[in-house]
Amino acid sequence: MNRPATPPVIAYQLGRDGQGVEIDIDAHGEIVWRHLNWEHPDAQGWFAGPNAPEPDIVAALTAPDTRPRCVVHSTPRGDGVLINLRGVNLNEGASPEDMISIRIWLEHDRIISAWRRPMQAIRDIFDSIERGQGPVGPGDFVGKLALRLADRAEPVVATLNEAVDDMEEEVLDSATPGNLRGRLADVRRQAIVLRRYMFPQRDALSTFAIEDLDWLTERERSRLREATDRITRLAEELDAIRERAAVVQDQLVERRAEEMNRNMLILAVVAAVFLPLGLLTGLLGINVGGIPGAETAWAFWGVCGLLLVTTAFQLWLYRKLRLI
Repeated sequence: MNRPATPPVIAYQLGRDGQGVEIDIDAHGEIVWRHLNWEHPDAQGWFAGPNAPEPDIVAALTAPDTRPRCVVHSTPRGDGVLINLRGVNLNEGASPEDMISIRIWLEHDRIISAWRRPMQAIRDIFDSIERGQGPVGPGDFVGKLALRLADRAEPVVATLNEAVDDMEEEVLDSATPGNLRGRLADVRRQAIVLRRYMFPQRDALSTFAIEDLDWLTERERSRLREATDRITRLAEELDAIRERAAVVQDQLVERRAEEMNRNMLILAVVAAVFLPLGLLTGLLGINVGGIPGAETAWAFWGVCGLLLVTTAFQLWLYRKLRLI
C-alpha cells in the first residue's frame, strides 16, 4: 500500500494471522493499533476523550522531546509499557541524523503510537498489514518496528563507512583535497548524533524483552532480542566509524605538520645560505675608505664570483650534513 502521506489519525484491528483491517479510531477489538499525530486537532481530541490512557501516559506520549526508553506502568487495565524509539530521518530535504521520535503505549489488547513527523518504518508496517504480514501482538509490533528502523538506518551507516573509506584513500595521496577536513568533520558529527540514540534504543528494547509481562509471548521476546542485536551491531559500527575518522584526522594533522616542517626547513636553509652572503656584501658596501677593489674595473665581477663560490660551498656542506 503506497500512501502519499501518513494520516494524522488512523486505527487498525490486528489479527493473530498477520491480517489487519482499518477501523474507526474509537472502535474496540482484540488488538487495536491507533497511530496519531499528537499535534493534530483530531488526535488531541481523542487523547482528551474517554478511550485515551491515563493522563500521565498521555503526557509522556505527547512530550516535546524524548529519548529512547522503556518503562512499565501498572494501570487499572493491567500492566502496560511505554517505549520511545528513534529512527533516521529519510524525509525529503531532511538530514538522516535528525532522528525522528515515535512514542508507543502497549497493553495486552491495544497499541497507541504518537508521532509528530512521518517515519518511513511506520509506512513499512502499513505495507506489511496490507500484505497480510502485519504484527500479531503488541510485542511483535515493537519487534517488527525496531527491525524496520534498523533496516532504514543500515544504508545511512553504510554511506558513512564508504565516506570514511574514501577519505582514508585521499589522505594517503600526494595531493590531499582542501575540503577533506570539512567532510571529515561532517561524518564524525553524523556518527556521533546517530550513536547518541542507538545505545539507549538498544537498552530500551533489551529492557522490554526481559520484562515480566504475561501478554508478551516467547516468539515476541525472540524478535525483540533479534532487533536488539541489530541495533547493537549498528551502534558498534558507528563507534568504529568514529574511531576510523579520528585516525584519519590524526593522519591529516601529521601530514600538515610534515608539510609545515618541510617548508620551515626550506626557509631555514635559504636564510642560512644568504646570511654570510649578506654579511659579505654589507662589509663591501660600507661608505668608508680602504674598500678593496674600489679602483679596479673587474672588482664587481670578482665579488660576484666569490659569492657564487661561497654559495656552492654552503650547499655542499649542508648536503653533507644532511640538512637538505
